[in-house]
Amino acid sequence: MCAPTRRLPFYLLPLAILGFLAGCTRQAQAVDSNDIVFDSQSFKVVTVDIAREPLALFWKNPDSGEPFGTIETLRQWGMAKNRKLLFAANAGIYDRQFSPLGLYVENGKAQVPLNLARGNPASGNFSLQPNGVFAIYPDGRAAVRSSTDFKADGKPAQWATQSGPMLVIDGQLNNQFVDDSSSMKWRSGVCARTPHEVVFAVSTAPVNFHTFARLFRDQIGCRDALYLDGTISQFYLDGAGYAGAPTFMVKPYAGIFAVFANDE
Repeated sequence: MCAPTRRLPFYLLPLAILGFLAGCTRQAQAVDSNDIVFDSQSFKVVTVDIAREPLALFWKNPDSGEPFGTIETLRQWGMAKNRKLLFAANAGIYDRQFSPLGLYVENGKAQVPLNLARGNPASGNFSLQPNGVFAIYPDGRAAVRSSTDFKADGKPAQWATQSGPMLVIDGQLNNQFVDDSSSMKWRSGVCARTPHEVVFAVSTAPVNFHTFARLFRDQIGCRDALYLDGTISQFYLDGAGYAGAPTFMVKPYAGIFAVFANDE
């Protein structure tokens, strides 16, 4: 709770109250969103302070064992448990059986193992190398690592999802990307700008990989960033609804990032 720290003269109280309220407002914004125009393209960018509001992954309803599938289903599940959904996003690429295609960890339990298979890049973005892992570790720190580096680290994750390709690797754009590529899709991605500051971005119109990767490196300021998915990608923000791909293009998700309001 915000509280004044010292007694002020009465004539300074109005200014102090304004500052006090502004400070509380800033502190309350553990989930912050912005509309950004970068390289003549529009994006919704969401920053989550995971030290303030826990970021978690959801695939199956623990009450029924059935996949949530949609953000709306997850939101309603939360409402039934008096948990308010502040933010949600699709959490990566999945297979034909609607299971995560690569590593998927919920609350310390690996439900799908790390996938280091090198498929035909023409068969899907997951096969574009290198792919990578977004992870939150038991100490509360987040990171994006290439899949091979994640394996080499040997650190267990509390929450993790594998997707691909990597957009930015150690400050460099993925060399698979072509700046004038005509492959235009709605795209979503994630990075850990700091160990406790996770940033998500989704395009609000089709964009190519090169521009999307530069958004993370040059605008958002991330040294490592991971692609989540394309045409089906949407974000949900409490009070603002959905951003990203048109709703008619969205299909069921295998995993969903979510931030529920901290009850404390």
